[in-house]
Amino acid sequence: MKRRSFLIGAAAIAGAGVFGVSYADRSARRAAMGATVKPGEGGFAAWLKIAPDDTVTVYSPTIDFGQGSHTALAQMAADELDADWSKVRVEQAPALPGFANSALVEGFGDEMGHGMGKHLPQAVLSMLARSAPIMITGGSSAVRYTGQIAMRRTGAAARLALIEEAAHRLGVPAAELTTANSVVSHARSGRSLRYGELAVAAAQRTMAGNPALKVPKDCKLIGQSPARLDIPAKVDGSAQYGIDVIVPDMRVATLVMAPVRGGKLESVDDKPALAVPGVERVIRLDDAVVVVAKGYWPARKGVLALAPKFSDGGHGALDSAAVHAAQDKLRAGDKADNSGGSGDVDAAFADKPHTVVEADYRVPFLHHAMMEPFAMTAHYNAGKLELWVGLQDPLSVRKMAAKAAGLSEEDVTVHTTIMGGGFGRRFPEKCEIIGQAVAVAKQCPWPVKLIWSREEEFTHGSYRPQSSAHLKATLGKDKRLTAWRNDYVQSDDAEQETHFSYQIPATSRRHFKYQSNQNDGPWRSVNSTQQGFYNESFIDEMAHAAGEDPYQFRRKHLAPGSRHLAVLDEAAKRAGWGSPLPQGTGRGIALVESFNTIVAEVIEASVDPDGKPRVHKVTAVVDCGTTVNPRNAEAQVMGGIVMALSVALDEEITLDKGAVVQANFGDYPILKLADAPPVIDVHFIESGAPMGGIGEPGVPPAPPALTNALFAATGKRIRQLPIKDQFKPA
Repeated sequence: MKRRSFLIGAAAIAGAGVFGVSYADRSARRAAMGATVKPGEGGFAAWLKIAPDDTVTVYSPTIDFGQGSHTALAQMAADELDADWSKVRVEQAPALPGFANSALVEGFGDEMGHGMGKHLPQAVLSMLARSAPIMITGGSSAVRYTGQIAMRRTGAAARLALIEEAAHRLGVPAAELTTANSVVSHARSGRSLRYGELAVAAAQRTMAGNPALKVPKDCKLIGQSPARLDIPAKVDGSAQYGIDVIVPDMRVATLVMAPVRGGKLESVDDKPALAVPGVERVIRLDDAVVVVAKGYWPARKGVLALAPKFSDGGHGALDSAAVHAAQDKLRAGDKADNSGGSGDVDAAFADKPHTVVEADYRVPFLHHAMMEPFAMTAHYNAGKLELWVGLQDPLSVRKMAAKAAGLSEEDVTVHTTIMGGGFGRRFPEKCEIIGQAVAVAKQCPWPVKLIWSREEEFTHGSYRPQSSAHLKATLGKDKRLTAWRNDYVQSDDAEQETHFSYQIPATSRRHFKYQSNQNDGPWRSVNSTQQGFYNESFIDEMAHAAGEDPYQFRRKHLAPGSRHLAVLDEAAKRAGWGSPLPQGTGRGIALVESFNTIVAEVIEASVDPDGKPRVHKVTAVVDCGTTVNPRNAEAQVMGGIVMALSVALDEEITLDKGAVVQANFGDYPILKLADAPPVIDVHFIESGAPMGGIGEPGVPPAPPALTNALFAATGKRIRQLPIKDQFKPA
């Protein structure tokens, strides 16, 4: 979330006034509940409702794309509500302003030091969320913000309202009532009332704004691992992804875009496509040609029959080597766009240090490699627009689609489907398909499902930025680090997001902004993935320069008694750090904090005779404060590790003549099961610290832990990813 998200809403507050803001909040919530709460049901703060049969439905503003967060959100709401878990359900919240996620405004705002939750009333936070608008799934925020702030508070407040209503009906003090399994009981008289009996009247009561939440010892669901609620539908095929959508009289379209991003369509002959049976229309866009047909395969054949001519937008000479050369030149100019750190690094470097080490690191563009390519269905009819799509912020989809169509947002309906992967690729501002689908829909009398081919998704992705860094550090006579500088070049600034854990007297982090013609964007763990590789590889180099054990060297630069030290020590202990290994096998370690979660990973690896790196074991220790669903959290960390190893070993997006070279999985190898580590041991430390994210933090430590292990095994230092052929015999 960017600061401008807060500023948009803050500007509106001045003109709205407190009464206006509160009224708007109530109106938005009433409209939201009007779309979800049926007669006989009780709706609470839009986030949950209770039916007469005691069924509790939780409405999640975050979208499921495989991370299992819906189950965790339901656990958090149900735990505070004291609901019968067997009767708890989760549904996707509709794309309506009343479901704008104020919990994200509060959570991210507090993380950025704005103190949103302490200084602003709920109505103002909700207004900020609606103004942005904010309904995002990302930033490892679903559980730590939506769950901790919205779901737990709503569950606790609804429980109090149910108790108050039961006290009124039973004529007893509320303090004498207890709740369990969706029942309010009065032990002294033996009477009880079900939640379903109380819900409608309880929902009319004023809900507590900041109810007390349960302490860990009283939680019955938080910390447990019930089966994920989303799995049955994914197994039986009833779960609907964007690519599954079928509506009456629908047509299917696909497209070909300018090979070089930034290029424009110059000319195309429609006739070869229109000659394909089933093809009905060829639509020209500014930088693409769309073929509309009665099915995907006729549309695809039509596209392949075309020979469009595109310009290169002036980027025809760009390749991957030129990107790094431009980054090196920019860094050499010594004019940073932003900086962070503390202490006088230049003075420390000039103070005749005992040892100075410098190194250059590089990482490539990375594709998201999501399993489901883009698919969006749009129907424009009589000044109304209806959309079916799975993207990471339904309210922003609604807003962007309305602008593209020239409509008001009230005239746009978004049906949100689950997503087949994404990791940041599906943020609406990174998705050209919204404008494309709207443009096609406005030129067709039928609903049209626009599907990107796998090739278009590969060559026109939103990639993790290609990045490089020059690191320099000094050691004093006591072999402690005295200064540390990280000059990195990439499109976005990592300062606000990444965390540097080590205690060093003088540190400097300088960002030099470079933007290629590619669509850079968030990738799983965002900037922590590059910075984790840079910092954890280089501190290993410094340990080697000091002649010290990499684990012990890290220890003495961490604060005594800190969570970071506890995580590092536990990882080393569980991995058997220092114990003998087979000949040719090395052990590497890395420690990264991201999204308020601290992760240390130890990897054992070797290199096969043919030069192929082999990972034998990964040990991960995680402190995310409180683990809501340990089994699912373990799966998220494991998945992050496997994804990160795949990236470290083989994945890269390269450019040639301004265009992306890789066009499918044959050009972009993903780690196969046979090459995955046979052992991944994940352990959680329940520190009770403020809750951190879990979907992304397993990623950043894995690449440096691997390259550090390979250095220990071979003596060869890896400073550029992917590793690929760097160990191939000459």
